[in-house]
Amino acid sequence: MALLALYDQALPEVYGYLRPRCGDVAVAEDLTSETFLAAVDSVKRSKVAEPTVAWLIGVARHKLVDHWRRVGREQRKLAAVASEPDDSEDDPWDARLDALRAQEILAELGPHHRLALTLRYLDGLPVPEVADHLGRTVHATEALLVRARRAFRKQYEPFAPAEPDRTDQHHQQGGDDRG
Repeated sequence: MALLALYDQALPEVYGYLRPRCGDVAVAEDLTSETFLAAVDSVKRSKVAEPTVAWLIGVARHKLVDHWRRVGREQRKLAAVASEPDDSEDDPWDARLDALRAQEILAELGPHHRLALTLRYLDGLPVPEVADHLGRTVHATEALLVRARRAFRKQYEPFAPAEPDRTDQHHQQGGDDRG
């Protein structure tokens, strides 16, 4: 079986793909197992001729999406989450983020925000593909990404270095606003 020969090479790569994206060792291990079980099933049913690491990463991505959907459904059953869309601001997101802190914040976000940000920024998928994975329209996905980035920034900004307030510096230096 071709999959068996590929297993030793693919296992660390599949796990390495999942681990930083789900933020939990146990979840990453479970999803890695689910990935290989799905791969065995696909090979048995002749759905894939020659499995590759790239194909397995694709299967892992789908398992990760399924996982976050399940988590999202569970959380929605436990609590109603209200989020207000605000399209009033342009949103350039060019700031450099501390990778470790960013992963911690990502893990704290709700599953729908975490999934959208992961697919868009970690996996580098274009918005239409993210929408496809999420089962949403492109417009709804763009709105979700706006809310997800806002939630991420809200958690991240308390840890970002503060910029000095220029008006305070002006007054401290004896500046006079009277012209």
